[in-house]
Amino acid sequence: MTDHTQKNIAILGSTGSVGEQAIDVAERMAMRISAISANRNYKRVEEQVRQFGIGHVAMAEESAAKELKIRLADTPAKIYCGAEGICDMIRQERRDVVLNSIIGKAGLLPTLAAIDSGARLALANKESLVVAGEIVSAQAKSKNVEILPVDSEHSAIFQCLKAGADRELKKIYLTASGGPFFGYTAEQLKGIGVQETLAHPTWKMGAKITVDSATLMNKGFEVIEAVHLFGVSADRIEVVIHRESIIHSMVEYIDNSVIAQLSVPDMRLCAQYALTYPERTEAVIPELNLFEVAKLTFAKPDTKTFALLQCAIDCIGTGGGLPAVLNAANEVAVAEFLQGRLPFYAIAEVVGSVVKEMAHASDVHDLDGILLCDHLARAKTRRLLKIGVN
Repeated sequence: MTDHTQKNIAILGSTGSVGEQAIDVAERMAMRISAISANRNYKRVEEQVRQFGIGHVAMAEESAAKELKIRLADTPAKIYCGAEGICDMIRQERRDVVLNSIIGKAGLLPTLAAIDSGARLALANKESLVVAGEIVSAQAKSKNVEILPVDSEHSAIFQCLKAGADRELKKIYLTASGGPFFGYTAEQLKGIGVQETLAHPTWKMGAKITVDSATLMNKGFEVIEAVHLFGVSADRIEVVIHRESIIHSMVEYIDNSVIAQLSVPDMRLCAQYALTYPERTEAVIPELNLFEVAKLTFAKPDTKTFALLQCAIDCIGTGGGLPAVLNAANEVAVAEFLQGRLPFYAIAEVVGSVVKEMAHASDVHDLDGILLCDHLARAKTRRLLKIGVN
């Protein structure tokens, strides 16, 4: 049995929902957290540094980095600033695991830096694979770096795939809670506001990913992520609405046997498995009581009402830089929705329009080209939103 207390880990996005839960797991297992990063919440970062004696800290926002440097002047902590600073911090020291839970495309370059450092990558930033899955996968292969998924669904798939050989895999069932608006019609979605959207039925997540869950864009992103993580085509991945969020995903083998992973919905299990793999360690989450669960239900997703799921599947089918366009347009549209400047139903309209206009991005496969697609898609989305959506 490995002594996990000797592990040296970095947690990127340490003040977010997944980052906080990863810190909780690391603390319970007495792992050494040597580096963290956050966007702008310097007050919480200061608490984390002082509590765990963390020596390296990066803040994406310059003003937050300056304030943190003042606050931590009495400690030996080294402060890094900006996107480049996060990557520099990652490369400064070889760690056993880098857990990346940064939100959005901002997590891509830190993902590549983590791979370049040679550390195992525990990946909660799905956008790294959505935006540049081909590049991330190729670099991980060239560096012989393991990528362990921290998403509950992909962690479940990863575990279920241990039951058979790659050649024996028939289909992946990717489960989805359906979000707060399961069963709604397109007409009903027109009256939806921010507060209702952020009321997820089973998972406690950050605002952006909660909106993505409500539109089913998050599930579309997860289809793209699964394509790159597990080397299967999108037509071998079936999304299943499972309201109870107890089965986190399933795989079907060629003999029609279906293997599922079940647990209470708690992201700490996914973080724990990624940090301790290939071993399992004593539980940090509550035990699953099937008698209390009582029933498990399944339904097909409504891809007409929630069009972003099918849009994402189409984008990965086409490939190239189109998934990057999809992600960029969605990030801008969701930010506008959260500010109360865009109706909920219009998120899909805006994203779909930008993807259609930038269909040529499917020909782009290099990192610089993909980053340019991202930039152009954001600019196009902002222009479209300035005109307005009827």
